[in-house]
Amino acid sequence: MTVEPAHLLRLSGLLTGMEGIAIFAYAISGLIEARRRQLDVVGAFVIAFLAAFGGGTLRDLLLERRPFYWVEHQNYVLAVFLLSLFSPFILKPISSVITRRVLLVADAVGLGLFSISGTALAIAMDLPMFTSVMMGVITGVFGGVLRDVLCNEVPIILRDSRPYASCAFVGCWAYIALVSNGTTADASAALATGLILATRLVTYRFRITLPR
Repeated sequence: MTVEPAHLLRLSGLLTGMEGIAIFAYAISGLIEARRRQLDVVGAFVIAFLAAFGGGTLRDLLLERRPFYWVEHQNYVLAVFLLSLFSPFILKPISSVITRRVLLVADAVGLGLFSISGTALAIAMDLPMFTSVMMGVITGVFGGVLRDVLCNEVPIILRDSRPYASCAFVGCWAYIALVSNGTTADASAALATGLILATRLVTYRFRITLPR
């Protein structure tokens, strides 16, 4: 699948915005989990950093992209650092309302945004469609895997029989289908991201599970 140069230029700005939102969504999910585990600010930063940048770093390794996204965009790292530094003062007053549901929503937002940005980037590098989809899924789920492992939990992708990675898989294919049929990059990304977010939340809410 070939992406025209003009499309690549539009994609670059779109990816920057999407990944910025996804970084903060996953960083917040990491900070919430760190708060639940009563970690100090150093532990909170480690969890938030890996949750926010783990998927993108693995994607960059597989695509042989240098420098890594977080190296090239150090302002995001600084923002996550400051967020971690002040997280005890931010999260402590609202800890009573921080529930599993809040973590689920933050995780679902990061999953959707990262998955589509990873797929879009792979397509822009002219990779095969299935490879692009898998690259999107990896980008979407790996940060959450690292967050859960460091918090001494079985990763949500393994312990939750409700669709997780499969939501990203379907959404990434939807993105490719939309782009292939002439939908603009912005609209395709917004629709596919919304699909991932909606399917994840709906399947969780109604306890829809995958076959065992």
